[in-house]
Amino acid sequence: MTELSPGPSLRPELKDVVRRLGGVPERVLVWRARRRASPGWTATVAAIVAVMLMPVAAIFWISLAPSGDAWSHLVATVLPEALVTTLLLAIGVGILTLVTGTAAAWLVTMYRFPFRGAVDRLLVIPLAMPSYITAYCYVDLLDFAGPVQTALRGLFGWTSPADYWFPDIRSTGGAVFVLGSVLYPYVYLTARASFVQQSVCALEVARTLGRTPMGTFWSVALPLARPALAAGVSLVLMESLNDLGAVQHLGVQTLTASIYATWLQRSNIVGAAQLAAVMMICVTAVIVIERLARREAMSHHTTGRYRSIPFQDIEGWRGYAAAALSVLPFVGGFGIPLVILLDNAATHHDRFLSLDFLSASLNSLMLGVLAAIAAVVIALFLAYARRVAGNGFIRPAVRAAGLGYALPGTVLAIGLIVPLSGLDNWVDGLVREHFGVSTGLILSGSLAALTLAYVIRFLAVALGGIDAGMDRISPNLDAAARSLGETALSALKRVHLPLLVPALGSAALLVFVDTMKELPATLLLRPFDFDTLATYVYGLAALEQFEEATPGALAIVVVGLVPVLLLHQAVAGGRAGHRGE
Repeated sequence: MTELSPGPSLRPELKDVVRRLGGVPERVLVWRARRRASPGWTATVAAIVAVMLMPVAAIFWISLAPSGDAWSHLVATVLPEALVTTLLLAIGVGILTLVTGTAAAWLVTMYRFPFRGAVDRLLVIPLAMPSYITAYCYVDLLDFAGPVQTALRGLFGWTSPADYWFPDIRSTGGAVFVLGSVLYPYVYLTARASFVQQSVCALEVARTLGRTPMGTFWSVALPLARPALAAGVSLVLMESLNDLGAVQHLGVQTLTASIYATWLQRSNIVGAAQLAAVMMICVTAVIVIERLARREAMSHHTTGRYRSIPFQDIEGWRGYAAAALSVLPFVGGFGIPLVILLDNAATHHDRFLSLDFLSASLNSLMLGVLAAIAAVVIALFLAYARRVAGNGFIRPAVRAAGLGYALPGTVLAIGLIVPLSGLDNWVDGLVREHFGVSTGLILSGSLAALTLAYVIRFLAVALGGIDAGMDRISPNLDAAARSLGETALSALKRVHLPLLVPALGSAALLVFVDTMKELPATLLLRPFDFDTLATYVYGLAALEQFEEATPGALAIVVVGLVPVLLLHQAVAGGRAGHRGE
């Protein structure tokens, strides 16, 4: 019998298969090793973070400068009252927003009643109404010369304030009401997101153990929502500390108002910096308390199956009563101010074509676009640097770059104006010495300084959105692009940017709207004779001419509605397996 010699095998050797499959992990390991060893990324991130944190360092540096007896005078006359008032305002606003936002979120999440979907959308809309515009509207409505007190005097024959008692809107209590009616959506959104994500099984187990619906809320739902509620209230407190226009108009002497008055009215920059340092300590305390309140608490589902929330129906007149009760926060925070704005607009419609309004609108549009582009570009670089070159420095440095959001606008303005003025003076002295020409003020009091303030203040907003978009891109795409010869920057251009377009657009929109509404930093850093919509409204309201500022106020509100409604859509549809209602 003839033996057949074996032909060439069609099956590859095992060692060849292992070698081919091992090539990809080896390339991934090389890429990961490289991404942690690039000094260029680290140096650039360090430079950006240094600029972002410059105001903080400048505040403490200026506050240590000799000021004679200014500090002792501030401690004796200004600081105690400002601290007490700020504390009372923060406690009042915190309690009001916590109760209102949590109750509304639980009612909308767990119960079905008439117009529930509309109420859910309406409850977030007050975020579009800046607090200072709300304050101007309520003063216009409830002040002694306003329509409410005028009607009461005409109805009952009263002739002077001595004849009757009426709550004073220009007070700390009035400020608590105004800020609480505008800021409660922060708590509502975080509470609603938490309630939507909670396990239905845990709630049903509590019911089977004899808990009533309210007992289930107090014993199960509320403890599970504690981290979200702490985050929402901390945002409310930081916004309250940042507020200037509302508290000034209401005559409430908070730390922010005291910093503004010390700097501009008393021309004491060192004293203002010392008060700003106290303000930063207060902001740090808010952040620490929020961390302690959360205590790293977290919960998660133990199954991949998600059940729909078992709504409890409220029918008949009780359902309509629940709808009316739920919509009250919207009425107070947006409905009444909007009616006042529309009534004033109908009376002063000619102001929509005034040169002052058109100029302020163009200035706001220009600054919003500049700040949005700059913030998104910087946030994109930081998020990508953390992804491709993350190391022990870059990761915490990127987090630190977003701390500017916690800085009140008045603090940020002081922290920028002094170092920028020093740089201007140094450049001017250098040019004078060598060329005999004065350069004047190049940065301080310029659009560049104002744009930089916006970027520092709202970088965290852009960074959060871009980070979320970046996290949805698989790291395998990075490895595949690098194994095909792409550099880190070319991979960003050809792979990541097309996938990040929605995240970049939403981040730019949020920064644009926040820039349009920002008042304290704009008021203190704007160039001479330069108005945005916010300062245009503020200036006319300070002259008791708020009716003529209505076009600017309405423009700010309309622009602010877009991101608020987008944010609501993201939260309401946030439950896994959500199909809509």
